[in-house]
Amino acid sequence: MSEPTEETVRAEVRAWLEANWSPDLGLVEWREKLIDAGWGAPAWPKAWGGRDLPPALASVVDQEIRRIGAVNVARAGIRTLASATLLAHGTDYQKQKFLRRSLTGEDAWCQLFSEPGSGSDLAGAMTRAELKGNRWIINGQKVWTTSAHHADWGLLLARTDWDKPKHQGLTFFVLDMHQPGVEVRPLRQMNGHASFNQVFFTDAEIPPEHLVGEVGGGWAVATTTLMHERRGADGTGAVGAGAASSDRQGRIYDEERAEVATVMEPYKWYPQRAGRVDLVIQRAKETGKIDDPVVRQEIAKLLTLARSAEWTARRARAAMAQGRPPGPEGSLGKLAASHVARAAARVHTLISGADAMLSGEDGPQNGVIAEILISVPAVSIAGGTDEIQRNIISERVLRMPREPSTDTDRPFRDVPRNFAT
Repeated sequence: MSEPTEETVRAEVRAWLEANWSPDLGLVEWREKLIDAGWGAPAWPKAWGGRDLPPALASVVDQEIRRIGAVNVARAGIRTLASATLLAHGTDYQKQKFLRRSLTGEDAWCQLFSEPGSGSDLAGAMTRAELKGNRWIINGQKVWTTSAHHADWGLLLARTDWDKPKHQGLTFFVLDMHQPGVEVRPLRQMNGHASFNQVFFTDAEIPPEHLVGEVGGGWAVATTTLMHERRGADGTGAVGAGAASSDRQGRIYDEERAEVATVMEPYKWYPQRAGRVDLVIQRAKETGKIDDPVVRQEIAKLLTLARSAEWTARRARAAMAQGRPPGPEGSLGKLAASHVARAAARVHTLISGADAMLSGEDGPQNGVIAEILISVPAVSIAGGTDEIQRNIISERVLRMPREPSTDTDRPFRDVPRNFAT
C-alpha cells in the first residue's frame, strides 16, 4: 500500500465529511462517528481510534473539518494532556477506558500537580499515596487546579516512598474526582474568574489498575505531561484553546455551545493572559496614539517580539510534524510567550493610560484592557515559572552545568521543608 500524501488524505476526508456531516446530529453521536472513521485523532495509533498519520497530515484533516464548519472532537482543556500522557505511558486497559471518552467530551479532566509548598518544585510534592490491601489511599492537598470543580478524572502525582530521593519517590495515578474523600474548593481570582481550585484528599481511593507507569516512576510520566503542557503554552495550541463556539444553527452547535459554557468556562480569560497583541493596532488607532512616536516605537518592538515568538512556535510545530517528542523547544516558546504578554500589557497601558485600570463597561473594550493587565502575570507562572524555563533552557539547550542541589541525593523525609508533613 502506498504511503498517504496530503492530496490523498485531503480527498478522502473531504469525501467522508460530505457523506457523513450533519449539524442535526448530537455532539457525542458525531464525535463517535469521527472516531470510528479514524478522523477524530488521525495521528493516534489505529488501535486507539486513529490512522497512524504523521502530524503534518493530521493537520490536513483538521483543515477540512474547519472548512465545512463541522465540529471536531474534544481536544481542548486538560483532556489533551491526559490523552498524550496515557498514549505514552498508559496500559491498554487505561487507553481503552479513557481515551475515547476524552475525545467525545464525555469525560472532563484536571491536573493534580501543584501543592501549597511545592509549586515550581514539583518533585517536592507531599501528597501521600499508601498501598493498603488492594487500594492506594490518598491524603494531602493540591492547589491551582484548573477545572477540578467539574472534572471527572484527575492526573495525580503523589509520593509513595519517603525514603528515596524526591524524584524517585513519586508515582502517577488517575484519580476519580467524584468519590468520597475528594473535596474541591474554588479560588476567586483578582480578574473576577474562578478557574482554579484547592483540592483536599482524605482517604481517597485509587484502584491498582489506575496506576500509570511504575511505582516510583511518576516523575518520568509527569515530565511527559509537562512537556506537552509547555508546548501548548508556547502558542502552538494552548491547553485552553478552543474555548469558542460557533454561532451556526443546528442541534450539534447548540450542544457545543452548552459544552463551551460549562467545561470550557475556566479558559475564557486565557486570551487576556496572553496579552491580546491582536488588539494593539486597533486600540492605537481608536485613541489616536498611533501618531505618538514613542507609542509607535513600543508597538513595533512588541510586534517584532510577537513575530519572533511565532517563529519559535513554528519550530515546535515542525518538530511535531517530524514525529519528535516534546523537548526544550516548549520551554523556549513558553518563555517567549511570557515576554510577549508582559510587553503587550505595557503597550496597552501606554495606549489607554489611566483608563486601562477601569473594568466593566466603563473601561476600554468593556473592561478587556483592565482584564489583560491583571491576567498577564499568570502566564509567567502557570505550567512552570519563567525561572524554571530558564533553568531548562540553560541545562538542555545551552549545556550549562546544573545548579548545585542539596535535596536530590538524600531521602526525601530528611529534606528540610517550610511546613510540617
